Amino acid sequence: MERTVSELQQKAMELRRCALWMIYAAQSGHPGGSLSAADIVAALYFRELRLRPEEPQWPERDRFVLSKGHVCPIQYAALLLRGFLSPEEKGTLRKKGSRLQGHPDMKRTPGIDISTGSLGQGVSCAVGMALGLRRQGSRVRVFCLAGDGECNEGQVWEAVETAVKYRLSNFILFVDQNGLQNDGPCEEIMPPQSLAEKFRSFGCRTYEIDGHAMEEILAVLDAAQDSDVPVAVVAHTVKGKGVSFMEHAVKWHGTAPNEEEFRLAMTELERGAVR
Repeated sequence: MERTVSELQQKAMELRRCALWMIYAAQSGHPGGSLSAADIVAALYFRELRLRPEEPQWPERDRFVLSKGHVCPIQYAALLLRGFLSPEEKGTLRKKGSRLQGHPDMKRTPGIDISTGSLGQGVSCAVGMALGLRRQGSRVRVFCLAGDGECNEGQVWEAVETAVKYRLSNFILFVDQNGLQNDGPCEEIMPPQSLAEKFRSFGCRTYEIDGHAMEEILAVLDAAQDSDVPVAVVAHTVKGKGVSFMEHAVKWHGTAPNEEEFRLAMTELERGAVR
């Protein structure tokens, strides 16, 4: 799907507004990481991923694994805007019986390739998918989005080691490095050192980018196509990106805004969309 940089930037702002609306309506959810991941998700869903909303289980579709499953509002927003979900479902986040639960559920929600939530496990699932597809002779790619706090999990590194062993060039991992996790700054909870150096030492083709610079996201997606080994992209982002009082604030990891905060946030996101 061909989109200009400007169009994708606008899509990212639409995703932010949609995700925040759902979290406010539910009075529950994770706005900080949803907002930080919006630009990456926009590039994937509106430019890179081969998908058929009318045929969610199309065998030749690219796979996407949201390993940091708690930020599912940003993925649900993409599924809504791509037509996997009906507009009426927008207000059902975390409601009883809804297909839009607090973590992605592949048995309920069209467009979800694997249920996630327990941090670290999604990366392993994505590597398993990539290996299975490779052995079937498929050219389908598997994209995974993880968090920097999530990289505290040893299972992430076991999965990356496996991907490198089997030279899974169809596996592309994005790490949303926004510097904050549930209990505080990543540097205080468990210093990540240099994630990029770690991925390189494991044998991945590794890139460091500004995770809010659409040009850089697209450039790395293009470069990943000719890799013969797994690709790791460390995307430096801002938690709560686009809403001034949410940016760089641990509070907004998993707190829904009240009415006044929501109106202020949406006003800022609207202004950002027309810059």
